[in-house]
Amino acid sequence: MAFHLLRGLSTLPGVDLFVILLNKGRLSDELERVGIPTCILDEGKRSFLEIVRLAARMVRMKEPHILHSHRYKENILSYLVSLTSRENAALVSTQHGMPELYNGRRSLLHRLKSHANYRLLATRFDKTIAVSADIKESLTRDYGVQERNLEIIRNGIVIPELRDHAGEKHGFVIGSAGRFVPVKDYPLMVEVAKEVSAKDHEIRFELAGDGPMLGDIQRLISRYGLEECFTLRGFVSDVCTFYDGLDVFLNTSLHEGIPMSVLEAMAHGVTPVVPRVGGLGEIIEDGGDGYLVDTRNPRDFAERCLSLYNNGTLRRNMARAARKKIIGHFSLERMVNDYLDMYMRTVKKAGRGGVGK
Repeated sequence: MAFHLLRGLSTLPGVDLFVILLNKGRLSDELERVGIPTCILDEGKRSFLEIVRLAARMVRMKEPHILHSHRYKENILSYLVSLTSRENAALVSTQHGMPELYNGRRSLLHRLKSHANYRLLATRFDKTIAVSADIKESLTRDYGVQERNLEIIRNGIVIPELRDHAGEKHGFVIGSAGRFVPVKDYPLMVEVAKEVSAKDHEIRFELAGDGPMLGDIQRLISRYGLEECFTLRGFVSDVCTFYDGLDVFLNTSLHEGIPMSVLEAMAHGVTPVVPRVGGLGEIIEDGGDGYLVDTRNPRDFAERCLSLYNNGTLRRNMARAARKKIIGHFSLERMVNDYLDMYMRTVKKAGRGGVGK
């Protein structure tokens, strides 16, 4: 999402961008590829205080109108840097999800950082962007962020061209993609595969991504004897080809904001089957452009997947409606324009004139 936003903003006249990252990786490589100025302050090689000092020096040189951060550590850094700035830069943060509490009790240090983050959002940030109404409600109800300082801007994506892969596809494929972490609950996807395979062993499953739960997922696949029908793809760089190879996109998360993977799958004309959690109900109309599942019973997910397998006309109609939904409501252009409008209003309210930096 950050890359899409930055790339979109970089095409607008009068907007200057400078990005500070705390590690080198895919985002830094993509920003370099499109020529967006980026500085990496490697948190693996520098102390946090040193990062604050170096970031503050850069901000004083750039004198930005907006400091926009995206995660709790970056929110804290942004606030500390703003204290040293000669100009009154407006503080903006995007909240992409809520704390992931699904892998046991967090450490005291992590809880202190989380408390500091939400306290800053509630008392020091000019604007907090929630990517879904569900997240906005949680921020006001649970963390004390004032409604006047909150705004909903849903994620947007580049709309791909549709390609005809009818002659290239082999069999029926149900897939998913994301981080292998507890909140994504990919063991449930394996359980769904078990239920589906018991009905029709020709249906295949593909899961793209990596993460700390890889071993757990592999062991469950092996326990159920699904090695022939369940493929772990690892990191996939060509996501368009991955989505084009799917018939159904299956999400099994315990919570989501507005997940990019679901938006991308729908934009590629893939029918989604997802749980009714977080912001997913704000994307999908149950029975219209996908299925929303109200339980975490794998049989209920399997039933929706099998109905799409057995009724090609239904699946194609849902897929067309899903793509139309993304084009109309979740395009990159809409997201970029919404952010630019928010930036300008926030800068004006903070008492800074001129175009945005």
